[in-house]
Amino acid sequence: MTIVLGCIADDFTGATDLAGLLARSGVRVSLRIGVPEHPPSETSPFEVIALKSRTAPVKDAIAETRAALEWLRAAGAERFFWKYCSTFDSTPEGNIGPVAEALMHDLETDQTIYCPAFPENERSIFMGNLFVGQQPLAESPMKDHPLTPMTDSNLMRLLAPQVSKPVGLIDRLTVARGADAVKESLARHRTDGTAHMVIDAVANTDLEIIATACRDMPLMTGGSALAMPLPALYLADGLLANDVPKQKTHLLAAETIILSGSCSAMTNVQVAEYIASGAPSYQLDPMTLTQTGPEPILAWLIEQDLSQAPLIYATADHASVKAAQAKLGVGEAGTLIEQTLAACALAARDAGARRIIVAGGETSGAVTKALNVTQLDISTEIAPGVPWTYCTSDGHTIALTLKSGNFGAETFFSDAKAKLDGS
Repeated sequence: MTIVLGCIADDFTGATDLAGLLARSGVRVSLRIGVPEHPPSETSPFEVIALKSRTAPVKDAIAETRAALEWLRAAGAERFFWKYCSTFDSTPEGNIGPVAEALMHDLETDQTIYCPAFPENERSIFMGNLFVGQQPLAESPMKDHPLTPMTDSNLMRLLAPQVSKPVGLIDRLTVARGADAVKESLARHRTDGTAHMVIDAVANTDLEIIATACRDMPLMTGGSALAMPLPALYLADGLLANDVPKQKTHLLAAETIILSGSCSAMTNVQVAEYIASGAPSYQLDPMTLTQTGPEPILAWLIEQDLSQAPLIYATADHASVKAAQAKLGVGEAGTLIEQTLAACALAARDAGARRIIVAGGETSGAVTKALNVTQLDISTEIAPGVPWTYCTSDGHTIALTLKSGNFGAETFFSDAKAKLDGS
């Protein structure tokens, strides 16, 4: 199957976010966990490679992304999408800008765009400034992110230190004039040598205009919502046929485990909502884990009725997270939680769980690695940017959802179970 669009995402939940929005078209989407070890085979029209590079050292992130690009090019892809978080998660050094420049170099293109807007999830860009709902990014809960605190809302200021070439803006007034106006602005800035173009978007109609204007670019970069209009455009362009393979569904047993490592504001609300519903739950404490190891939680898990979808969580408020990091170190505290939740995923699978719900990007990476998952088929969408997926682990078909911290409604965990029951 010819690859129409090759996508690379900088974390696992971001990859499923992107894949889920592409799958709204009904076309089959394949998600690869990490750069595949084998040459391309049995590819889908939309291929997404999920990396764990968002907070990796810049050199490592570039090397891994280039390897993903090489695999996608070998598979026949000619258009590419570099996906990062809709809150532009990064440090002053990267990794968004350096990775984009590396991809531009390898693709021999002198210009690309940046548009992390996701209006359905209240991420918008106006005059180059990113908003989360009505709050500027730097005033939103992202200012307290434990790994990538965002203290500036202006995307040009955030991007400029990360890249070696000029950064420019196509503002909302230009976007409102349509795709031709966006194309003209890009061409004018290219003549001036501006390689990195931030583009405003406050609604899905803006994203449709931007995608229409930029769909022939070798490289587009942004949040997942920017890619959402592309399947329809490719169909109109004749790059997609009407008979391409459709997404799959499976009927699986109801045994479920929910694992939450995210400490985002929304996940805190979702955890509290689920516990209030009367579901069995167990909270992980990093300091206790250093003394007991994972044995107590694994013993608790084995005693649970998995048809009741028990929740194991390390989700906590900002003050509690900071306190644990101060005692254990940022990296050590996170690794301890990830390893414990990954062990819980294995134990639950071996106890019969065939539905696994995971909240948090780092946790998702640890769980998929522990389950030895290398490929996911995208299925029904639970919330904007959060689909159910199907994979194979130790010979078992597993339904797996990987939720980005701030995505989903307050009732997300219950919604996820209901969606699969009704699919």
